[in-house]
Amino acid sequence: MEIAENAALVVVDVQKGFDEADFWGPRNNPEADDNIASLIDVWQATERPVVFVRHDSPKPRSPLRPGYEGNGFKEYVEQRRGKGAGGDELLITKTVNSAFYGTPDLGAWLKAEGISQIVVAGIQTNMCVETTARMGGNLGYDVLVAYDATYTFDLEGPFGWRRSADEVAQASAVSLHGGGFARVVATKEVVDAAG
Repeated sequence: MEIAENAALVVVDVQKGFDEADFWGPRNNPEADDNIASLIDVWQATERPVVFVRHDSPKPRSPLRPGYEGNGFKEYVEQRRGKGAGGDELLITKTVNSAFYGTPDLGAWLKAEGISQIVVAGIQTNMCVETTARMGGNLGYDVLVAYDATYTFDLEGPFGWRRSADEVAQASAVSLHGGGFARVVATKEVVDAAG
């Protein structure tokens, strides 16, 4: 696996509000936070750009709404912000699923920086991570999703269908990878290639 010298790590919605299990329900992949931290660490150590994305939910009861504690980044992310060894860092805020529809404009920033490869990690696998990866693929970026640096929650859909967080995450990975939107890979592969 090749990780470009200027590949951007896009850290999606790693916010305290996702720790509110009563709101979200059961989650998968308890190792995700450690894997996200390891990706940020290697990106900062190698002076690659890191994009931190925050979801500012417009829903008044959402744990991710602005002004509520859950809107803030998880502690391990907040501690790492601004600690890069000279690499660029960008904060994007958004109210929808895709980081490409946030402020400032992610696509314009990537283009201005000459970046053609992005690695996506964060929360939730099948929501904002997947939507960002799909759009990145549609826009012509070489997109890698560090699957085990993401997690999601059990979900109910139409017809009373209910899927576990693992099932939902796997379906998301199959759609992204099998559909050609992104390469779905393990964090260790990315860290080894970037280090």
